[in-house]
Amino acid sequence: MSASRRSGTTDELGPDEPERDGGAGASDPGGSDLLAALLDGMDAALCAFDADGVVTHWNREAERILGWTAAEAVGRRGFAGWAVRSADAEEVESRLLSAMHAPGRQVHEFALVTKDGGRVLVRTQSAAVRGPDGKPAGVYCAFSEVHAQIDLERSIALSEALFEDAAWGVVLVDADLRPAVVNAHAARALGIGRTSALGRPLGELLAQGVEELEGALTHVLAEGPPPAPAEMWVAVRTAEGEQRRCWRSGFLRLASPLAEEPVPLGVGWLFQDVTEAKQGEQEASLLRFRANQLHRAARAAAECEDPAEAATVHLDFALAGFADHALIDRVAGPPPADDGAAPVRLVRMAATPSGAPGPSLLTGAAGLPVRYEEGHPALQCAERAGTVRADAGTMSADRAREWALARQWPADCVHALCAVLRSRGRTLGVVTFLRGAARARFERIDATYAEDVAARIATALDLAETTRRDR
Repeated sequence: MSASRRSGTTDELGPDEPERDGGAGASDPGGSDLLAALLDGMDAALCAFDADGVVTHWNREAERILGWTAAEAVGRRGFAGWAVRSADAEEVESRLLSAMHAPGRQVHEFALVTKDGGRVLVRTQSAAVRGPDGKPAGVYCAFSEVHAQIDLERSIALSEALFEDAAWGVVLVDADLRPAVVNAHAARALGIGRTSALGRPLGELLAQGVEELEGALTHVLAEGPPPAPAEMWVAVRTAEGEQRRCWRSGFLRLASPLAEEPVPLGVGWLFQDVTEAKQGEQEASLLRFRANQLHRAARAAAECEDPAEAATVHLDFALAGFADHALIDRVAGPPPADDGAAPVRLVRMAATPSGAPGPSLLTGAAGLPVRYEEGHPALQCAERAGTVRADAGTMSADRAREWALARQWPADCVHALCAVLRSRGRTLGVVTFLRGAARARFERIDATYAEDVAARIATALDLAETTRRDR
């Protein structure tokens, strides 16, 4: 325990004072015990000197660092001959005691000697202790090992850098799953000010992906951090509307170092926007799959004796992962002229089953035109000799069903993509790909793939017509 040179117990941080009337004050056993407990409970080593440079106080942390007990240290004059080398004693003592006559605190670094003869570099903070008359009566000195101080400073510097200059989003989330600290990068990613995000539910900050994120945070609080980063798709609200983003996220459980048992203070959430990289990976994977499908379709079609059957083979291979339904409509009669003077009539040639999945079926043996209304996407496609996209939009389910049936499509379709079948400079028909509400609308990359498939189907249909005329 701490000790004083007078009574063996910690009294005060200055020189001896006369007892106050009534016996209360420095000699109060309760006050001495309290001061001793406070000094011994400090995380920093502490010693004190009177005006003559005699050690008056020495706590347990000082004993731990240097090995000298309070009984061995209290009462010695300065550090000479025991806590510092003789050659350094005068300089160390003068620098420590100079704090009595200097304002504020002074910071120094000294090499002190441990009880077993080793040396340890410490950083000290010293300041004057003043008596009742306001005059300097001694010096107290708090010190810690330099490497421990440097570790602390590095931790503080790291925290400051993360919350100011980091290229990643950093959010500290409390135990109630509400942001407690948000760095500048995270605030920009969320589209909100740093202070505006504090204390708000995550559902107010994200339009989509909240459930997945809250589930991850709850797991970290209960079980600890995951072994690897997690990629999460979220939607953030912006002035232009909702934007989907992919954030690669890491999580750290924060626990209080002051509690006897780990008490969760919250979660440290670090994330980086990898949307462009993920979209690039997805597009590359999609292109590889579609190229493989085209290759497989070409090999399978090459084994078909009937060119019309080869056309349906191309359609079936294209359908996988691309659309829910597909139709092939051929032009009735001779191919129309490109000037669009004559109306186009289309006859259903092949279609995927509208019920259970299966291969496309050849139809239209009777040659009856499909009852397409004027302005139908398939007719527009044939007349313009270009790709046409159509969507039901934000209609209700009943109106979307009516929209599909009015266009002679399966009732569950809400997205359509029509690609023209061209061969040898002639329009031979139209291939239509259809998607249900569970799929996204057709994009430009989808139109490119549909045009590749249409070119192969058109070649097969052209060959089928040539073969039929030659018979």
